[in-house]
Amino acid sequence: MVDVVRVALGVEYAGDAFEGWQSQRHGRTVQDVLESALARIAGAPVRLQVAGRTDTGVHATAQVAHFDTLAQRPLTAWVRGVNTYLPPTVVVRWACVVDEQFHARFLAYERAYRYILFNSPTRPAVLAGKVGWFHPALDESRMADAAALLVGKHDFSAFRASCCQSKTPVRVMYDAQVARVGDYLVMDFRANGFLHHMVRNLVGALVYIGKGYYPPAWLGEVMEGRDRVHAAPTFEAAGLYLCGVSYPPRWSLPGDGRIIAQPQIPLL
Repeated sequence: MVDVVRVALGVEYAGDAFEGWQSQRHGRTVQDVLESALARIAGAPVRLQVAGRTDTGVHATAQVAHFDTLAQRPLTAWVRGVNTYLPPTVVVRWACVVDEQFHARFLAYERAYRYILFNSPTRPAVLAGKVGWFHPALDESRMADAAALLVGKHDFSAFRASCCQSKTPVRVMYDAQVARVGDYLVMDFRANGFLHHMVRNLVGALVYIGKGYYPPAWLGEVMEGRDRVHAAPTFEAAGLYLCGVSYPPRWSLPGDGRIIAQPQIPLL
């Protein structure tokens, strides 16, 4: 009798090439193309479970997924072999065998997102779809002061999408930072979990503060009010990256269970 093998994968993809992670009938999602490639190697259908289901246009440098298979293959087959059948906009970075108790979604205790915003009078061209854009000058110090108010355990109802299916709006934000690198503003968020559109809604609020519409304290007031109506519009998906998912070290995933891969600001 052949035993079932559970394999964990580290995946990177350009989200502007897909209509989100989750499988759809039209097949134009990351899950669809990745499962199709895995099936070619496994010789049978494969179903993926993922750490975080990203929306249309959202990128990932360190997505984590797992699947079960009866196929006995070397790990290189799940990396180089699978990549042979993938489009250039998605790639498997690593693969490792885990035991049956591992679950890519339910065992992740921390996730990290980075938003890269091009703050320039003219829009990006080479990086179109890879960074967000806002043309008026933004005050990053005001934005950083506001972001610091997010740290801690809070009800983030004011920053969740109306279609969010999470059972609770309460999340623990471990870190939230804003920094400028030339014409780029880099916003980093690290929490035990995120609500639907939460990061993009936070970015929208921070941009309002950066352009002088409100003082930094306004962000805390909106958060305490727990009403989405009083927050800023959802910002575009282009500059958002899932760049870290953390697991307990016992699973021996690459990086001792802390999978962090930050998208870098290009030096053009």
